[in-house]
Amino acid sequence: MKLKNVLIAVRDMEKSKRFYHDLFGLDVVLDNDGNVILTEGLVLQDARIWREFLGREIVWEHHAAELYFEEMDIEAFAEKLERMYPEIRYVNRLTTHSWGQKVIRFYDPDGNLLEIGTPASAWETGSDGGES
Repeated sequence: MKLKNVLIAVRDMEKSKRFYHDLFGLDVVLDNDGNVILTEGLVLQDARIWREFLGREIVWEHHAAELYFEEMDIEAFAEKLERMYPEIRYVNRLTTHSWGQKVIRFYDPDGNLLEIGTPASAWETGSDGGES
């Protein structure tokens, strides 16, 4: 068995496609009337479809899962995030864990929790993430 995709519900498909493209470079692979597959396997589904499928209301900002991305130059990413989306809601701004990994956590426009962290190769070797 192989995990193929991760699906998140979104309220505004165009806004979400733009957000994930702007920050992460994810492009649309398939746009199928409320179901959009992005590169890297992220699937966006219109909240109306998800609600109908579940037969119940969606619990936004449920804090039970997060999407995790890795970025070597996390300082540049944090600056890009602030510049492009100054209204973004943070869980924590750029911080460094005791083991050396740098992370930033925030919500996407629909309250899905995102974490961006430096890969193990950066914090295990003491790199600041901005070096080549």
